[in-house]
Amino acid sequence: MAKKKVQEKKKFDNPNVIGLHAAVLEQPITETLETNFMPYAMSVIVSRAIPEIDGFKPSHRKLLYTMFKMGLLSGSRTKSANIVGQTMRLNPHGDAAIYETMVRLSMGYQALITPFVDSKGNFGKVYSRDMSYAASRYTEAKLSAICAEVFRDIDKDTVDMVDNYDGSMKEPSLLPTAFPNVLVSANMGIAAGMASQICGFNLNEVCETAIAYIKDQEHDLFSTMPAPDFPTGGEILYDRAEMESIYRTGRGSFRVRSKWRYVPSENIIEIYEIPYTTTSEAVIDKVAELIKANKIREINDMRDETDLGGLRLAIDLKRGVDPEKLMQKLFKMTTLQDAYPCNFNILVGGNPKVMGVGEILDEWIAWRTDCVRRRVYFDLQKKKDKLHLLKGLEAILLDIDKAIEIIRNTELESEVVPNLMMGFKIDQIQAEFVAEIKLRNINREYILKRTAETEELEKAIEELEGTLNNRRKLKNIIISELQQINKKYVIPRKTTIVYASEVEEFDEADTVEDYPVTLFLSREGYFKKITAQSLRMSGEQKYKEGDALKLSFESSNRRELLIVSDKQQIYKVKLADLEDGKASTLGTYLPTKLGMDPGENVVTMIDPGDYRRDVLYVFENGKAARIAMSAYETKTNRKKLVGAYSDKSPLRAVLVLDEEKDIALFANDDRCLVFHSSLLQTKTSRGSQGVAVMNLKKQKLLVEARPLSETRIQNVSRYRVRNVPGAGALLKPEDKGEEQLSLIE
Repeated sequence: MAKKKVQEKKKFDNPNVIGLHAAVLEQPITETLETNFMPYAMSVIVSRAIPEIDGFKPSHRKLLYTMFKMGLLSGSRTKSANIVGQTMRLNPHGDAAIYETMVRLSMGYQALITPFVDSKGNFGKVYSRDMSYAASRYTEAKLSAICAEVFRDIDKDTVDMVDNYDGSMKEPSLLPTAFPNVLVSANMGIAAGMASQICGFNLNEVCETAIAYIKDQEHDLFSTMPAPDFPTGGEILYDRAEMESIYRTGRGSFRVRSKWRYVPSENIIEIYEIPYTTTSEAVIDKVAELIKANKIREINDMRDETDLGGLRLAIDLKRGVDPEKLMQKLFKMTTLQDAYPCNFNILVGGNPKVMGVGEILDEWIAWRTDCVRRRVYFDLQKKKDKLHLLKGLEAILLDIDKAIEIIRNTELESEVVPNLMMGFKIDQIQAEFVAEIKLRNINREYILKRTAETEELEKAIEELEGTLNNRRKLKNIIISELQQINKKYVIPRKTTIVYASEVEEFDEADTVEDYPVTLFLSREGYFKKITAQSLRMSGEQKYKEGDALKLSFESSNRRELLIVSDKQQIYKVKLADLEDGKASTLGTYLPTKLGMDPGENVVTMIDPGDYRRDVLYVFENGKAARIAMSAYETKTNRKKLVGAYSDKSPLRAVLVLDEEKDIALFANDDRCLVFHSSLLQTKTSRGSQGVAVMNLKKQKLLVEARPLSETRIQNVSRYRVRNVPGAGALLKPEDKGEEQLSLIE
């Protein structure tokens, strides 16, 4: 490692600052990352963004524990501002961040299936982007009933207690949740270099699954927990293979779509549940954008009629519109149907780990077993301590008068306990207990009642010791608690499961009118799409001064078009998205329409058809690359493909090979070469540099390539080569297609 170098800067020119030096410390980048970035990154991962096995982030835990210590589990609500202020003793990140955390955990916001904050007032809604929550001074909150299971036996040393940020008080490192909250509560966090996205599941289904999984590790998770559940409802388009992958690996995505109903009397569609990942405003904005772009013409108006009764988006339909077909279209084009990405990244023992559902249950069961073991050990020690005191009472049972006499005859108070210890052969703790008995309780009846508990305590201690050393008994306790929770908190599933194979998907081609069109492309990049009827009625094609026709062919309005640029990019456009034109207009300027980069120009256009043909790229350096057109077939609606062909040499021609044919190449030294396209092998890599076809002389370039059938070459055998590369031959005048001028008198 290089030594650190310190370079002193010049003294400041300011005369008021005398003797002040500034130093610049130079050090290797690896050391900078290790000493500066890594501690920060680990702090964000461990202490902020990634949830732990109890299902909470530190901010959630600090807020809920503060509310618990404030007595808000059983007490009445208090102002949210009070809670925020108290929480700052544990979470010094500002009141706004704390209040936002409370809002997300609240019942009113509806972000969680099992909210932990019983709220009163305006807490906003998770399905609304613009519905802001009220200030903390106006709202009230307390802990919801389910928090009794979150904090169960927290005072019995079930979890570790650590110092807060200034060491003034203790806080739990985890909360001893009696159910797998890590699967129940949806959670999302972005850390440094990693993220976490956990979808929520139904509480009752999770409890049933955990119980069955504890009993049998081979339990089929899908039989009790078929899919996630969201507080916003909606429908999951269920794909068993897709869901199995998520359950197994902890990664993947699935689709969720809105619920709707048609009201014939008003000719409107009501949307009353939307995906968890979107908002009502985002949906309305997208629909308005599609209407403006003329991509949706079936809607008169769309309104947000959400009220205290819940979400309601109303869509006014035009007369004769099929609501089912329209909703299929909206599902395809808006976030009324959206994908939910899963990344089950959880902190286990301080280390982030992506786990599947079964592995998460394994970790939770192991952690919860440890919590129960600690609670049993705590109860055991308490009972042993009590038994120890009662044994001391038994020692004085036969001679109470002796105990009184010892206390009465002791001159100094500090000697009472030592004298009792010597008089009855008991230890200091027992002697302290005997000495603290009230005068009214120094009777045989009281002592007999207390010592009668000894037998019960001994039985309880024996039972607790047996439980402590028996993993099966510890798991039975967990099962019993899960059964109680499952019975006490009944939460119906809100998200419906619909099998994806039974759902009819929107096919955009069905809604696009199909008719024959003729396409025209000018040399300067102007494009026209003209219908057959308009073409019959039109006159001469109009172009800008100095411009002319470059290419034209017939196609269909439902087809796609590939536009090749001179910057190694291909633009995919649907002909239906381009307006029909007329011969009398200049047409659409493609570089502007497609949003091309400055200085980027159109080379040609291609009708890809079924993407089963090949494209031949001919370059200035004499090379040619034959690329399968399937390399440009994308399943997504990508409109721009970068790196469409090699950038090693300027492009001179693009030819579509419908079939094997002869190709003529022309160089700027009047040489020509003819070869058969079958000599070139098809490549699937778009960036292929191709193979040398025409050997060029020094400082000579290939300038043109055309199918032989489109040239005026007569002496074909003179220029034909059987193998590539070849040199070709000088063009004869008759093969150039030039006619001599003659003067006619």
